[in-house]
Amino acid sequence: MKPSFIELTNGEQIPILFEDRSVIALDKPAGWMLVPTTWQRTQYNLQAAVESSIAAGEYWARSRNLKFLRYIHRLDAETTGVLLFGKTPGAVRSYGDLFESRRTEKVYLAVVEGVPKQSDWICRENIGEASSSPKRMKIDPRHGKTAETHFKVLATTGDRTLVEARPVTGRTHQIRVHLAHAGVPVFGDSLYGRDLDTMALRSVMLAYRDPFTRKQVCVKAPVDEFLKSYNFSRNEIEATWINTQPSRLK
Repeated sequence: MKPSFIELTNGEQIPILFEDRSVIALDKPAGWMLVPTTWQRTQYNLQAAVESSIAAGEYWARSRNLKFLRYIHRLDAETTGVLLFGKTPGAVRSYGDLFESRRTEKVYLAVVEGVPKQSDWICRENIGEASSSPKRMKIDPRHGKTAETHFKVLATTGDRTLVEARPVTGRTHQIRVHLAHAGVPVFGDSLYGRDLDTMALRSVMLAYRDPFTRKQVCVKAPVDEFLKSYNFSRNEIEATWINTQPSRLK
């Protein structure tokens, strides 16, 4: 049987959430970068680690006769959850087009500091680069790129709030910058808030129409452990995305 995880050469196992002939969706752990910004972080390069594991002939890859696997979109280093990889260069190009043309639906959960002023809002503030090292973004109405994120408060406990985020565009640090702009930075966000703990941002759903078969695909990541670590539970949140299916995919 094919393992339900990929195994890196250091022994770390990363769960596979979904797989078909073209792609593998992983449940990315915190700490791994896809494009390290400094030489000091190269040992946390997930793409390089995956390629090294394939080259070493690890069983998870051998059992699939897998020679190639490359990320299609990105998640920030400390963001966890659904991350899609293509099994061929053609798949990377075709699925990459889905992201570029905004033909995907993405849902994130974020635990933020404080309570947002609104229970449901849309942020359309442009985002531009504030600094290149470390990579830091800012609200830039004049020179920034268009960005749009839909937010919804799901639950509040003490001085923390659980927020659902649905980004329409895919700008660098988009959810984090838009939440900080709303006065409720992501808990543990060292760039836009306070470095308190592991950053509380998780990609929990990715949906798209398969560019080859035209079938709708909806990949979901587990949420219970994430919720529990911040004193929330599935029972107390209005998590409609758990049962909903994609609505605006073409």
